[in-house]
Amino acid sequence: MSQPGNRPPVVLPLVAQAFQLLGRYVEGSPYGSGHINDTFVITMDQAGRPVRYLLQRINDRVFKNVPALMENIQRVTDHALSAGAKGDASDSRRVLTLVRTREGAAWHQDPQGGFWRCYLFIENARTHDLVENARQAFEAARAFGEFQRMLVDLRGPRLHETIPGFHNTRSRFEALSRAISADRAGRVHAVGAEIEFALARERMAGVVLDLMARGEMPERITHNDTKFNNVMLDDTTSQAVCVIDLDTVMPGSALYDFGDMVRSATNSAAEDEPDASKVTMRMDIFEGLVAGYTASAGVFLNAAERAHLAFAGKLITYEIGLRFLTDHLEGDVYFKTKRQGHNLDRCRTQFALVASIERQEGEMQGLVERVLKAHPVQRASAEGGA
Repeated sequence: MSQPGNRPPVVLPLVAQAFQLLGRYVEGSPYGSGHINDTFVITMDQAGRPVRYLLQRINDRVFKNVPALMENIQRVTDHALSAGAKGDASDSRRVLTLVRTREGAAWHQDPQGGFWRCYLFIENARTHDLVENARQAFEAARAFGEFQRMLVDLRGPRLHETIPGFHNTRSRFEALSRAISADRAGRVHAVGAEIEFALARERMAGVVLDLMARGEMPERITHNDTKFNNVMLDDTTSQAVCVIDLDTVMPGSALYDFGDMVRSATNSAAEDEPDASKVTMRMDIFEGLVAGYTASAGVFLNAAERAHLAFAGKLITYEIGLRFLTDHLEGDVYFKTKRQGHNLDRCRTQFALVASIERQEGEMQGLVERVLKAHPVQRASAEGGA
């Protein structure tokens, strides 16, 4: 059982008592393979029937303002349940459902200062780490697009930025420039090719930011971590059931989410593959992503968003490459590494994927345009606004 920092051992029955859970506590154990929060599955006996829940201890060293984070999640899940409600039991499988504390709050703080939340456990569905085929890509992209669609009309104050500037590519480029100048770890001389690659594509960094600043591309509510393993697929049908891991849900561009899907799903190699020659952007997976995403998001995307869908994958891949290269030059101070040059391998893989996208960009753009013909621009969406 992982214990972040110096946290005391977990007493799950005591934590469970803080939430509105009926019945008798039976058992609990660690669950999943997440690296940020501590997740447990617990079983309650409710009139002789076992019912499972997820308890999560939120890592407040990563997320500095847990109340703000949980306010985001509460607003988003409540609205998504309302927006997509069918009035049947399937609702609690399609959207994460928070279980409130006995005082009615969305989170609980234990006597040692730990922050906890509780969700209904989604049965008969699971996550997968790798995209194996275009159908899986379609399902994941459809789910993330549907997640965005349900939140298009969320009213009220702007959501909190749980990680400020998370996808500000211009800021990421500026951070790299500072790392090059400082050369803190004495590594600049050995990465001339990577630095040249990054500097030659500086213009990309401001494309989406400038469109948003001019009001041509609206701010949306976005997930910001659209990896394949953040969608649960039904065990029987393999259809997408629910988008999970909502800690980074905050304001952003719809393109950030689609771009990160392209980055994480289409790569033919592992993110840290030492041999960058193995990296290529898989067109069949990209096609699945486009078809799935536009099937749900096509009803609200405006003209500028549509025009830059093919570009989005290149942008986010470039951005993540900048971050890996920056961390390498600073001495591997942010991302965890397992070997010498680990961040440099990651950077080279991302830049190789950028290069592969550039070689196929014309075909990608043509594919997007063909698919989007089935989803005419809606007037309200074309005028912007989330």
